[in-house]
Amino acid sequence: MQLAQKIHIFPTPEQEEVLCKLSERCRLLYNFALAERIDAWKQGRRVDYRKQQNDLPRIKRKYPEYGWVYSKVLQMTLRQLGADYKSFFALWKNGHKDARPPHFKSGGHFVAMLYNQSGFSVERGKVRLSHFCNGVPLEFEIPEKFEFGRVYQVAVYKDGEDFYLSIVYERREKPYVDNGLYQAVDLGVNKIVTAVNSQGKFFEVKNQRPDRYWQPIIESLQSRRDRCRRGSRRWKKLNRNLKRCQRKCANQLRDFQHKLSRKMVDNTRANTLIIGALEVKQMAQSEKIPKRMRNGLNRATQNTGTLSRFARFLTYKAQLVGKKVIEIDEEGTTRTCYVCGREHEMEIWDRVMRCECGNEIDRDRNSAVNLMLRFLSQNAKWTGYSQFAGNLRQTGLPAPSELVAHPQETPPFRAE
Repeated sequence: MQLAQKIHIFPTPEQEEVLCKLSERCRLLYNFALAERIDAWKQGRRVDYRKQQNDLPRIKRKYPEYGWVYSKVLQMTLRQLGADYKSFFALWKNGHKDARPPHFKSGGHFVAMLYNQSGFSVERGKVRLSHFCNGVPLEFEIPEKFEFGRVYQVAVYKDGEDFYLSIVYERREKPYVDNGLYQAVDLGVNKIVTAVNSQGKFFEVKNQRPDRYWQPIIESLQSRRDRCRRGSRRWKKLNRNLKRCQRKCANQLRDFQHKLSRKMVDNTRANTLIIGALEVKQMAQSEKIPKRMRNGLNRATQNTGTLSRFARFLTYKAQLVGKKVIEIDEEGTTRTCYVCGREHEMEIWDRVMRCECGNEIDRDRNSAVNLMLRFLSQNAKWTGYSQFAGNLRQTGLPAPSELVAHPQETPPFRAE
């Protein structure tokens, strides 16, 4: 498995000057390549990454300052432009007509420099980056707590006023063994985790929403900043405070997700975790949801990255310790009674599912049970199915009927 580690570095004034000069060459190259693509499109021609890469030697001969930058870094800058265009066209083809093509990077913007496969060395607790500007070595220390195997890529970027390294390295996974124990996890907004294990026991965690604290502060700072003249002393001060608050909000949420996913993986005996295949972008687009609530749900599910990012954290942490996260189709798991299989019309504010068969259960718990039943039935694990149904009965919940236990049609699942 390839993982990325973020490391805070503290360059000297001389090193910072070199980094800014190298990044400025990358920024200009990005803008020149973007202008070339725009002109070619207006003339009905096509310019791709391969053509622009082949032009790099000619550009270096004409503008010797581009020779300051390691060649691989310039190539990765052009590759990034190609990736930006690819993402734009993919969004446009999928119906996102509000998608915007790549734009020019303004002066002062620090472009991340990627050293891919070569141009760097990581040894003896230090990272050294190659360049040909001023003879100032770009060498930075790595804290002793970080240990890397094979390193594939090193990137240097700037966040606010601070510089960081991102090191992509290889980490060995433990082999997966199915021990017959399973845990189904329903991811939500109010309760980020509602899990049920093979013993019928539930585990629930309310979602921490630091954005609810920070959002009024961020909106106030943004409003005050926008009333100032752009680039003025007051505008710069408010903009720095705005970026600082946004980073704190994002860091608090990411820290909560990392700790919770680690706790879930370490504290369960189940080697298989089942989650629903998330369609986050469609969650807040239902016309049945009032616009006032739709905006809040959109912020909770997408802007904060609560659900999809947590699923990624859970997946890779499980793989590192020899466990597996399996995604299955979760359509209808919330509104379908797990006992009799009857579907109900439930609004997003209905938190309890009540069925005519007598089943009354929290909607998130009902979804977690349905995920477990769906996984066990799809994979013909009938012994585990009957044991899970019996364990549910022992906890005081009704057991699923035969109609639910033997579904006629079951959608395929995919493993991550």
